[in-house]
Amino acid sequence: MLFRGQYQGSSFSELLTVDYPHLQPEPVRDLVARAMGEGIPHGTTVLALKYVDGVVVAGDRLATEGYRVASRDVQKVYPTDSHSLIAIAGAAGPCIEMARLLRIELEHYEKIEGEQLELEGKANKLSQMIRANLPAAMQGLVVVPIFAGYDRRRRCGRLWKYDVTGGRYEETDFESTGSGSLYARESLKKMRRPNLSQADAVQAAMEALMNAADEDRGTGGVDMVRKIYPTLQVCNAVGIEVVPEEQVDAMYRELIARRMQGE
Repeated sequence: MLFRGQYQGSSFSELLTVDYPHLQPEPVRDLVARAMGEGIPHGTTVLALKYVDGVVVAGDRLATEGYRVASRDVQKVYPTDSHSLIAIAGAAGPCIEMARLLRIELEHYEKIEGEQLELEGKANKLSQMIRANLPAAMQGLVVVPIFAGYDRRRRCGRLWKYDVTGGRYEETDFESTGSGSLYARESLKKMRRPNLSQADAVQAAMEALMNAADEDRGTGGVDMVRKIYPTLQVCNAVGIEVVPEEQVDAMYRELIARRMQGE
């Protein structure tokens, strides 16, 4: 028999609070205490770039604990539904949990309402989640993501950046966040031009991550020994497409060849 609780809305997090409080995420005080005892892995550079038909979202794979490598193959780009993506930077545990919870939130909304939430509504939902994380952020567990996707109503790609208080700001062309964000942003600024094609946008995102890895020790580049490559995903009217590792490898080798020739 289907259980019908007191909450009748379409928010998954509010459903947990009202009817299933025992299933809520770990309390902030316990999470902070555990993190302080074990060290806090941090995800680093991620970026998003608009092109003529949608957006490209990319991230390196390295997570660090101070000067120590915590993980070399962290996933930092997550689809949240068929037409939106989140790229995470900050304290790795809360970041990944927030990305997964946002996906569940949007899936729950779609099942209850019978249609997807508008893209700007998805960006607002993430803003609320970041604001709820503020007590943890004040103790070092900062979550600063980028949200991007294809707006099917406006028929274009859109992207937002956030601050630790949940403030959201829509960017017109590109954005990056994380320890190597300054170098990635400068790289994207130089390569950005109107009506950028998907192939050129993917190339620009890859090169921006490589430039960030050159200048920032917290940003991972391409690990040819372990075959670990940055994550690049494309979102347009059709949906989300993952750029194959073979293509990333070819772009990397081409970039290295051009640099060896002095370009």
